Amino acid sequence: MFSIPDILVVSILALLLFGPDRLPKVMRQAGRFMRDVQQTSNSFIAEMERAAEVQETPPPPLEPPDDTGEKPAPTP
Repeated sequence: MFSIPDILVVSILALLLFGPDRLPKVMRQAGRFMRDVQQTSNSFIAEMERAAEVQETPPPPLEPPDDTGEKPAPTP
């Protein structure tokens, strides 16, 4: 994805932009944000899989028809 020089340039820019005092706080916030995005994504995927399983479940079988061929006697 990124080469070592790319990471180095981004790190230097972040250090210059935020300074050594604020950089750890900004990185913690970025980490929390990434964790929240990942949890939301995993939750969404799990919900979609659960919904797909519910739709794939076949309906329960109906009662089988009476194979004797006899008609039920009328009730008085």
